[in-house]
Amino acid sequence: MFIRWNDASVRLTGRWSRLLQDGDDPHVFNQPTARCAVTTAPGSSFELAFRGEMALLHFDTGFLPHPAPHLWVSVDGGARVEAPVDRYLRVQAAQAGEHVVRVVYKGGMEMLPRWYSPQMGAVAFIGAEVEAPGALAPDARPLIEFVGDSITEGVLIDVDYDAQPASLIDQFNRPYQDDNCATYAALTAQRLNLRAMYQAYGAVGLTRSGCGGVPRAGLLYPYVFDGVPYTGEAPDVVLINHGANDRAAPAEEYLARYGELIDLIRARAPRAKIVCLGAFCGAFDAELGAFCAAYNRAHETPVHFISTRGWVPEEPLHPMRDGHRIIADRLTPLLRAIVEA
Repeated sequence: MFIRWNDASVRLTGRWSRLLQDGDDPHVFNQPTARCAVTTAPGSSFELAFRGEMALLHFDTGFLPHPAPHLWVSVDGGARVEAPVDRYLRVQAAQAGEHVVRVVYKGGMEMLPRWYSPQMGAVAFIGAEVEAPGALAPDARPLIEFVGDSITEGVLIDVDYDAQPASLIDQFNRPYQDDNCATYAALTAQRLNLRAMYQAYGAVGLTRSGCGGVPRAGLLYPYVFDGVPYTGEAPDVVLINHGANDRAAPAEEYLARYGELIDLIRARAPRAKIVCLGAFCGAFDAELGAFCAAYNRAHETPVHFISTRGWVPEEPLHPMRDGHRIIADRLTPLLRAIVEA
């Protein structure tokens, strides 16, 4: 039988489109608002519970380029396997029974359109063919949202792995070089046993737009992509890491935009704990610390500031796997104290 992306046996985590209009027939696949759940944010994931031995995952690949975005796929909490998005992906369990497959958007070409239609840098999940749907166990762990730029997205973590000669367009290599699951954010969430979602895109900042037509952070935050508001679960914790792409802006503009973003987060998640993580390159570190102190004096609900000065070298700008692990080592105990307070 076929189960849709919005079935009770499917759990979406992250910035997915979740639009269904009145009158939409969930069994008709040519309705754009109902046909599939779409995300352009690496780190977004879904879980699918099924009975039997195999699940045949369906994706909409109509606008995907070559190479397509890459996914991590795991069954029953086992090892992750990397696979490009394709029209169909078969997941074979070791034996018949109750199973859960988890799929994470690992990474893709950051320069592809990710804001305006057609979203070519996207993962669009339609549903799956299974023997029968299964039941997902509740997941009551706190939800943390990471808001940032290419570092939080996971760009150039495996920079040495080229799919094309260096003389060709470097973007062709990015699905093989980028990995959201190896970022400081994913590692820290895993160590703290938190569910994680992400809104992080290459080149984006508080004062500037990013790759793929993505607007600056304050215009981006309420949406999945252009015209589609985020309607999913509100996070319990929000960690912001912006500044590396704002270095050319005056500090006054950077801080004003920071306040704008905090206001948007408060409107969406009024009870969330907000953490302002200093840029790893050291940009605006002192200014952001002073801003957070002033903000806390003026508001009943505080924000938390964590300086990252000196955690990792300023070059390369994009840490590789070891660099992200070092950041996670430093961040985990500091964030644990905030989350558990």
